[in-house]
Amino acid sequence: MVNQRGEIVFWTLRKKFLDSTVAMPEKSRQVMYYSLAIGHHVGVIDCLNVALTCPLADYNQWIAQVEDEEARRKMSGVLRFDEIVIDASHVNMLSRAFSPLADDAAEPWRNLSIQLIHLLDDIVREPAIYLMARKIS
Repeated sequence: MVNQRGEIVFWTLRKKFLDSTVAMPEKSRQVMYYSLAIGHHVGVIDCLNVALTCPLADYNQWIAQVEDEEARRKMSGVLRFDEIVIDASHVNMLSRAFSPLADDAAEPWRNLSIQLIHLLDDIVREPAIYLMARKIS
């Protein structure tokens, strides 16, 4: 049985920065910049902000209403693994899955779905942004 206490918290990446105060040999600096260019986060600190919270019991009921099995499985991953990442590769699937709830669901499911879709829209506008959802007990 799933512990119904706690909440699911979604953080969104809003900015990144490099710690440039550390003296680094030029060769190492070039490796770091190359890693950043190909999408790795070597030497980067992500700054995450809380974007959405949902009590755990409500979260279970919310995602149970999602008809798309793949989207429901993605979102339920936070219950199994305590954390998931939602990035640009998930946006279309999740937007389609939560749109019916944003249009027709009762509260609070409607509002949660609208908020999630807005966060997914942010990723569309800036693909470097991602969401991290974590189960907090």
